Amino acid sequence: MAFKDIHPHAPVHLLVVPRKHIRSVNDLAEEESMVLTRMLWIGKSMAEKHGIKKSGYKLLFNVERGGGQVIFHLHLHVLGGW
Repeated sequence: MAFKDIHPHAPVHLLVVPRKHIRSVNDLAEEESMVLTRMLWIGKSMAEKHGIKKSGYKLLFNVERGGGQVIFHLHLHVLGGW
């Protein structure tokens, strides 16, 4: 699923979140690698839907507290619109 971040850091700031609970990239099992592929495709699709595909955007995973992760459910940030 994808939705707007409630504390945006960009004009367009979306989160792509799998329905299955996975705590962090560090907790992914090899057999779950398709979860990341699907999240990237959804991120790309959301960039197009929100009009930032051509101007450019960032796809970002924060991993663990030291990497900026504060919500411990795997999610992908889609940022753009500057």
